[in-house]
Parts: sequence; structure tokens; C-alpha cells
Amino acid sequence: MNQAMGLEGMLRALAERHGKQAPSHDQAFGLARPPARRRCRAIAVAGGKGGVGKTTISVNLGMSLAMAGHEVILLDADMGLANIDVLLGLTPTRHIGHLLDGSCGIEDLLLTGPHGLKVVPAGSGTRRLAQLSNNEHAAVIRAFDDLAVPPDYLLVDTAAGLSDNVAMFAAAADDVVLVVCDEPASLTDAYAVLKVLSRDFGVRRFRMVANMVRNAGEARALHQKLARVCDRFLDVALEFMGMVPQDERLRQAIRRQSAVVDLWPASRSAEAFKQLAGAVDTWGEPERLALDRIAFFSRQAAAATGW
Repeated sequence: MNQAMGLEGMLRALAERHGKQAPSHDQAFGLARPPARRRCRAIAVAGGKGGVGKTTISVNLGMSLAMAGHEVILLDADMGLANIDVLLGLTPTRHIGHLLDGSCGIEDLLLTGPHGLKVVPAGSGTRRLAQLSNNEHAAVIRAFDDLAVPPDYLLVDTAAGLSDNVAMFAAAADDVVLVVCDEPASLTDAYAVLKVLSRDFGVRRFRMVANMVRNAGEARALHQKLARVCDRFLDVALEFMGMVPQDERLRQAIRRQSAVVDLWPASRSAEAFKQLAGAVDTWGEPERLALDRIAFFSRQAAAATGW
């Protein structure tokens, strides 16, 4: 013990002499103390209308975060019509249905994509998954508590429309990213999502991504258009998160079953996704859920019992 204390004292003196921070007792023996791990952040990507690019944004945002060194899990929450595995060229052998019938756990579902991005497939063409009850949706959300090591980020790619499926997964997340494009139906459906999640589930803060726009000015105008209506009729905050421009490279990447950030990292759309990932990485700690409801990784936060 005296030798150990003497060694630590010598190291501390050397560190002070050279103006460096002294190592801890553990570090003196080569046991680096790992940095404190922050709570996993669950981010739901929604939009209401189909075809606005929710899945493309989920895949490329998740890939960008993974390429930046984060542990990321991407949940395909479009039950019955899942296609994230298709977009990444993955071949799942099990899906959410196997989790619900007890034949596997959440860890068994994880597929590893490029750059370590993990994917939880939902299954496609399965009528049973398209008709899950609220209790079954809750079981999927709770299953993430069983992960031995939670990721830094969980991205939830929700389905089109505003079913219980979409509402429950979005409300269980820490943040809701709303994908909007410059079409009347997209704006109308996005407003419907805002209204239901705020009125029925107490979600008060949203972030908007303008997709398939020509430039930053068009993206900002689109955000202001929706934000004005929200300010007038809803008690919500709609922050502008960023934009993804129209880009032929993005279309080509989809056809080649790859993420554009991986295939063409210097393209306009890839640069936009990197900026979105950078924005996510600067968000402060998520607000704790205002209502007593089911939430992703609820064991890490305040207890969330019941719906």
C-alpha cells in the first residue's frame, strides 16, 4: 500500500512539474477511468404523410451519427411495411414478431450495418404486425430496457399516417423530428401530428427538417409557414433543425441500397445529413416526460409506469 501511495505521489509531482493534470489512483495502475456515459437519447422521426422521406432521413442521420463514432440503433417502427433493411441491403432472419411471441430477445434482433449502425427490423408483408395492440406496442418499447448496453442514440422510424402505432412510438421518445416537404398535404399532415401528440400525449417540443428543398431560403420559409400556424393554434415549440436538398446522388444511393453519406460522402445531401447529425450532437439533456407514460429506456430516467 505504501509503495502504491508512493508511486501515485511521484506521478502527481511529475504531472504538476510539467503542468499536466495528475492521474487518478486507478490510472496510476493503468486502469483508465472511462468517461461518464450519458443517457441514451431516443429520437422519433415522423411526418404524417407517406413519401416525405422519413426513412431516408432516419437511415442517413443514423449512419452519420455512427460514422461520427456514436453507438446508434435504428428501429424500423413501420410495422408490416418495414423497409430499412431493404434500403441498407440487409437480410434479417427475425423481426419484431419473433420478439413479441417470445422466441427471441431484443439483442437477437440487432442487425449490423455499415459503420456499426445497428438495425431492429420490423418485418414486411406481415398482417399481424400491422395490427398490433397498444399493449404489444408498449411491449416493444419496454423491450429496449433489456439491452445490456444502451446505445448513445435510438432512432425510431415511424410509419406514415397517425395511427396508435405512430403516436405511441413518437410519444415514447425524448424528441420528435418532423419531416416536411413543400406540399400542401405534407404541411396538413404534419400539423395533424403536432396537434395529436401535443393535445393527447403532452409533447410540447418538436424539431422540423425540411426535405427535398431547393435551398436554405425555401427550407426556412417552409418552417415559418408551419410555425405560424402552430403559434396561433397550438401550445408547442417547433424548432428548425435543418434541411436536406434535392439531390440526384440521394436517389441513386436509394436505388443502390446504400446510405448516401456512405456512398457519396461529398454530395450535397450527404453534407446536409452530417450537419443534421452535428445538430443532434449539440442538443442538451432531453426534457423528462411530462406525463406518466411508457418511454424508451425508462429505467435510465424517471419511472414511467402505465400509459
